[in-house]
Parts: sequence; structure tokens; C-alpha cells
Amino acid sequence: MKKKIQKIVFIFVWFITASASATPSFSVYDLMVELAERPIGIETLEPHFSWKIYAQERNFKQSAYRICVADSPVKLENGDPNVWDSGKVLSDNSIFNPFKGKKLCSSTTYYWKVKVWNDKGEESVWSRANTFTTGLLNENDWGTSSWISMEADQLKIKGIHYQDKDALPASKTGMYKMPQFRKEFQVKKNIQKAFIYISGVGHFDLFLNGSKVGDHFLDAGWTLYDKEVFYVSFDVTDLLQKEDNVLGVMLGNGFYNMPQERYFKLLVSYGSPKLKLILKITYNDGTSQEIVSDNSWKVTESPITYSSIYGGEDYDATKQKQGWMQVGYDDENWENALEANYHPKMISQQIEPLKVKEEIPVVRCYKNSKGNWIYDFGQNFSGIIRLHVSGRRFQKLSLVPAELLNKNNTANQTASGHPFCYNYTLRGDSIEIWQPQFTYYGFRYVEVKGAVPAGERNPRNLPVITELVGLHTSLSASQSGTFFCSNPLFNKIHNLIDWAMRSNMASVLTDCPHREKLGWVEQAYLMQYSLQYRYNMSRMYNKIIKDMYLSQTEQGMIPSIAPEYVRFKDGFEDTPEWGSAFIISSWYTYLWYGDDRSLKKYYPMMKKYMDYLASRANDNIIAYGLGDWFDIGPDVPGNSQLTSNGLTATATYYYNATIMQKIAHLLAQPDDVEKYGRLAVEIKESFNRSFFNSSTNTYDRNSQTANSIVLFMGLADETYKQSIINNLVCDIEKRNYSLTAGDIGYRYVLQALETNGLSELIYKMNCKYNVPGYGWQLAHGATALTESWQAFEFVSNNHFMLGHLMEWLYGGIGGIRQTEQSLAYKTIQIDPHVVGNITSASASYESPYGRICSEWKKKQEGFELKVSIPANSEAVILLPTRNIENITDYGVCLHQSKDIVFLGVESNKTKIKIGSGNYLFFVKN
Repeated sequence: MKKKIQKIVFIFVWFITASASATPSFSVYDLMVELAERPIGIETLEPHFSWKIYAQERNFKQSAYRICVADSPVKLENGDPNVWDSGKVLSDNSIFNPFKGKKLCSSTTYYWKVKVWNDKGEESVWSRANTFTTGLLNENDWGTSSWISMEADQLKIKGIHYQDKDALPASKTGMYKMPQFRKEFQVKKNIQKAFIYISGVGHFDLFLNGSKVGDHFLDAGWTLYDKEVFYVSFDVTDLLQKEDNVLGVMLGNGFYNMPQERYFKLLVSYGSPKLKLILKITYNDGTSQEIVSDNSWKVTESPITYSSIYGGEDYDATKQKQGWMQVGYDDENWENALEANYHPKMISQQIEPLKVKEEIPVVRCYKNSKGNWIYDFGQNFSGIIRLHVSGRRFQKLSLVPAELLNKNNTANQTASGHPFCYNYTLRGDSIEIWQPQFTYYGFRYVEVKGAVPAGERNPRNLPVITELVGLHTSLSASQSGTFFCSNPLFNKIHNLIDWAMRSNMASVLTDCPHREKLGWVEQAYLMQYSLQYRYNMSRMYNKIIKDMYLSQTEQGMIPSIAPEYVRFKDGFEDTPEWGSAFIISSWYTYLWYGDDRSLKKYYPMMKKYMDYLASRANDNIIAYGLGDWFDIGPDVPGNSQLTSNGLTATATYYYNATIMQKIAHLLAQPDDVEKYGRLAVEIKESFNRSFFNSSTNTYDRNSQTANSIVLFMGLADETYKQSIINNLVCDIEKRNYSLTAGDIGYRYVLQALETNGLSELIYKMNCKYNVPGYGWQLAHGATALTESWQAFEFVSNNHFMLGHLMEWLYGGIGGIRQTEQSLAYKTIQIDPHVVGNITSASASYESPYGRICSEWKKKQEGFELKVSIPANSEAVILLPTRNIENITDYGVCLHQSKDIVFLGVESNKTKIKIGSGNYLFFVKN
């Protein structure tokens, strides 16, 4: 009997082991369509599918995939992919696989799943089902919906700068009332699906049965409103109730209409605020219903009595219409909406929405010399406030946000746009809670006038503030990178830059969150790698590139801001180092994310821009524009002081030509490959004739920017390269390791030093508090990156244009980059730069293939490096030794490992190639 039991146990154990071994050790996760997890409002008829793979074993490579798409979850689950079955496709590509199925229908949810095979022919289980929902693919999908407004359009104005006093209208323009709309309707059947497609210009808040739909802020995103307007898609299936329902919409101005009052950086008015909406309901019985915006909607003035993206927001709570968002409200005294004569192209908003990303508490509250209360949030950030207040009806208070304080502790808006304020009129019942809806600012402090904090003496019976909270608003792009090291200063610098980046991620990449809020496009490419290490910017950059395309002039010029709401003057309207973002950012986006569609779509317009630059060139030299903006010279920062604008402009022109040659090759345009290759040679020859002094081996005025941009772009003859490096190093060292390069040049300083093995010098330049730079800003109280290296108070104190060090923190100290021939981090390079007093560092980046990790430590006995490489990708690792015998992986000598390929020795480092998986390398001293 005992032997029989042992036999049964053996058979049972064998069965479990056999079953486990039959289960694949890999699976599919993070399914994406058009770069989003479950997108709503997809407009392309050929969406692209991406996924990531989890694999327990090393060296996973996908050999094939199969995608199935159905128009119901039941069909997908039951093996009936009635929309598309790709079949088994032999491919290692797990990103941007195009849909090739039946024609997609508007406003329809599709269900899809994927499975993959490894290079051994083993098959994964199916992924979990995911969805994507189409938008309104045809103009007639909007049905009978109309643009509606409360007031007829008056004078339309585009692009008057606030300092151009003579051009300003004599009587105020843009002074429209802020409307709120409502519409009751009935639902009498069981609902299968219901979607709302809505656009409100400038911005809207949508309510259904008394609750706000979604958690977005400042929908819809900014566009060139005379060319196209975004609409936003919401799934409201679970929000509708049987029988009676009511829709409510409130509108603000945004960049669509700017009231000519308080502060405005520029004056734009496309007309009165407007709304367009269609609610599409599909019932279980197959029938459908549409609710559309038309003149049957009711409209009245909202309690928002002033709305300006530049000047602030006022709210009169005594004008609230209690219950207006509820069924049965008596709106007989409301007016019927006007149908507006407005016919822009409607485009689905596919960038991530802005959201309230963080609540920031007050760290200190005190009374200033004027008797007003100062609330200090301890952090300079983009956003709004949330007010909790009680008091008597019709009492008023004013809140003045500011990033700095004057010497008398009053709000200092000198450099951030003055006046900007929030004014609130109380309705007078218990605790009132309010936050602005259609504006925001960059601030750390709020000066409160006409109210006191709870618990303080209140002899005048002013309103009492029971709570004031800061609400940080930002684009809701997912975080993609993390960084930490043993040096506290570099962690603080990372945080300093990050706050500036987050504060300027709106529906465009703004320069600052207060004074301008404009998309100065040079930041788009110079800060692109830094941004993309930290956040997933794939969808955002599609919009940025399109904004530049829509702003391009008939002559081919790409303006310095996009969308171009105003034509600046005096070099600000057209600068080559700015406009070239159209070409450079498009190329960088392709390298990072692997999507070539923007290159294909906009290539003709890129050629047009190159032709425009050629028309401005004299013997291939372009010498106009702002140059190395805000470099450190003898004068107040502004236009380049240490480097000729012809050098940076022409070098950028050359860089464009080299990129255009690569794009032409990618797009199989052989004539253009030859054309731009020849142009690059000609520009380089002219550049060296104009700017290189062969007797001194120097370029231009021998500035840090001049030498670095020459090195980065490969403009120097190889014979003189070492001399140029020496010139750069000498200039930095003689200045006690301080920087001089500005907005254009500093990224190239870092890149030139890093690629030439001089990261130790980068460390020395940026580990200091006593010279202008990141440490200087921190020492002077900055909590977000400032506009000037010197942290001057007369310019913005929340700018991200100088945050280039973020790229080096990840790519240098962390060591995470991709190899030169790689696309979308298919082949990663891990090469940590061990510099200064840094004894450990960790960095991660969520690539299109999965999470890359690099973590290293300096130990007494040697150097340790932990590496994680995502499945279906590979990596080249550089380790600090010439002797492979000194290296182990989890204790196993490298030459004994079948998982590792030895590639040789490069710059005194051992170079190896590995597949996906986790590795622990140790290099003995």
C-alpha cells in the first residue's frame, strides 16, 4: 500500500511539473492603440497596435504575433474576430503594427487582443482584451448639431501684442459674458452605449445630471481656432439615468477670446464663447438616439463674471442658479441659444488632458505690512487654488497669486503678468467651496485681500477662510522615468527641473505658466530628450509638430511660437534656431517612439521650410535671429552676447540638412538624399570659411556655445577637433567651472562634453552653489527652474528652457541611452558615468518595449551594476575595466556565460551585448 501511494504521489508531481513546463513563461501586457491604453475618439482608419512582453527568462525575442479585433467582447472571447484577424504574422515588431481589417465605423467600440510567439516557436496565452473607440469620422456624424452661443460675435481680432499700444482698439473688445447652457432629455430604453462628443471654445466644463463629466481641466486644448478646433469624447453610458436627464455646460474664454482688461500678453478674439455637442445613445434593441446642440438649448449668464487666461477669474456666488444642473429646474427666464456662424474643422483631441495632479498644502500663513494675509505653499507651481470660506452675502475677497514677494511681503507680479487675480463674491450660506475653472497661473504665494484665516482676530467681520489649497495642474502624460543618486544636489536639480517641466506642460509646451503661456518651439527639441526621459510625450509631440505645420506661413517660415496667436517683432517672430524645431523634433520623436507617420505627412512642408531658410542665406550663411538667448555675458540677458547669431543659425541649418538627408533616405527619396547631402557639405564649407580662424584654431569668439555646437554637429575638420575640445575645456576651467551658454547652447555644451568622455567636467560645472547655474538658483530660494541662470527676479521664476541637465542625469549618470542605429530603444546602451563624489545612482526609463533599469554602486572592492532590459529588446553594456576576467554576472565569470557576447574594449571599458532580462554585474578592482 505504501509503494502504491508513493507511485501516485510521483505521478501527481510529474503531472504538475509537466503542466508547468508546458505553460509559456512569457505573456503580453500594456496593450496600446495609437499610443493610448483605451483611447476614445480615434479618427484614423488605420490605427496602430503596440504591446509589451513580460518574460521570465533572458533573451526573449518575439518571432510572430496575432491580433484579433471584434465589435463585441463576446465575439472576441468566442473566437469570432469579425473585424480583423491578422493571422500569425512572422515579425519581431511589437510596436506600431497597423490595422488591416474591415472599414471602421464612427462612434464604435472595438475589442482586441494579441498573442505572441518566441524565437523557439512557443506561443503565449492570449492577452486580456482591450478596447478602442472611434470618434466622428465624417462631417455628417455630427448630425444636426450646431455651434451655439449666448451672444453674437462682435469685432474679431488676432494677434495684437499688449505693448503695441497704437494697435489696440479704442473701446474694449472681447468683453463677452460667460454663458452656461442646459438641455433636458429623456431616456426610455435600456442603454448599450452612450458617447458625448463636445467642443467648447475657449474651454468647457460638461455636467450630466449635476455631476461634472470627467476630471479634465481646460478642455479643449489650444489650437489655431481659425483652422481647427478640438472636440473631446466621453463615455457616459453609466452616467445616464432612466427617464429624465439634463446636460449642463459652462464656457470660459481661454485663447479663443481675451477680454481687453487687466493683464493680457496679447489680444486675440475669434468671437464669443461657443459650444458644439452631440450625444449618441445606442440602445440594447439596436435603435439609437441623438441629442444635439441647437437653438432649443437654454442659456444664461454664469456666475463667472470675468474669465481670462492671462488676467484671472471672478466668481459671483450670488448669481448661482441653484439646481440648474438638475432635472425639473425652471429655465423659463433663460434665453434660447443662438446658432453661430462658425465652421472650423473638428479634430478629436488625442493628447492627454490637463488634470489636477497634486494638492499642495500651505506651509506658512502670516500678515504682511499692508494688513493682508500671505499664504505660502512652499513651491512654485502651475495651477489654481481651492477656497473654503464663510461670510455674509455680497462680501467680497480677492486672491492675488505670485511666484515672488516684494520686500514688504506683498505679491510681486512684476515678471509674471500684472494684474492677475481671483475675485470671489460670497452667497452667504455656511462654508462655500470654490476653485477657478478656466484660467491658471504660476505661483508660490497668494496674497488675500478682504478676508482672514480661521482663528485669527476679525474685528471687521471679514469673510473667514477655513482652508486654502494649491491645486497643481499639468498635462496628464504618464511618468516614464525615475532618477536618484547619492549626491543630494543632483537630486534637488532633478526636482527643480521637473517642477518647471510639469508647470509648463499644458496643451502646448509653454515657456512659463503665467506671463506668456506660449509655445516657444526651440524648447520643443532642445529639451525634448530631457522631457521624454521623464514623461511619455509621444502623443504630445504629435500635436506640437502639427501646431508648427498649421502655423507655417505661405513663404515656408515656421514662426517662433506655435500655435501662432500673435506675430512678434524684432527677431522674435522668425529665428532659425526656433523654427528648425519642425524638422528636429519630428526626427527626435521618430527616434524615441518609432512612429514615422509625422515624417511622411509633413515632409513636403519640411522641404518648404528648408527652401525658406535657403532664401534667407547668403553663401549658405544665415545670420539673423535671437541666437543663444539668455547666455551669460556682460549685459542683462536677452539676445546672444558671446556668440554670433550667424554661427548658431547656420549650424542649425546644417543640422537640419543632415536630418533631412536621413528622412529622405527613410522615405525612399533618392534625389533628396543627394540634394541634402550636397547641401550639408556646402553649408559646412561656408561655415568654416566664415567662422573658423585657422591661425588660432578657434571658432567665432571662442565661446562655450560656439565650440560645443561645432563639436555636436560635426562641423569641425577632424584635424582640429581636439583643439576645439581643448578650447571648450579651457574656457570652462578658467571660469572656475562656470557656464556661459544660454538657451540654445547649453544642451550642446553637455552633449559635446559627454560624447567626448568629459562627464567629470559636467559634474564640476553643476555641483556648485556659488556661480550662476542650478545650484545658484537653489541657493537663492528657487523651487522651480528659473528663466535666467542668475535667478533674476525681473524675469520668470518658472521656466524649463534651461533644464538640459536632466538629459545627462539619465543618459550620463544613469547611463541609459539607445545605440546610434536603434529605434524606439530596441537596442539600449547602458554606460553609467561614474563622476565626482557620486557613489551610487539609479535610473529607469519606460521605453516602448518596457522598463529599462540601471542601478550602480561604487564599493570598496569594486563596481556593481544592476541592469533590467525589457523583453524583445537588447542592450550594449559598457563596464569600467579592460579585463573581462574581472567581471562576473550573478557571480559567474563573464566568459562562462552563454547569455553574453563580448564586443571588445572601447575607451578603457569592456563592451558586451546582452539580451532581455535581469543582470547583476560586478567589476573587481
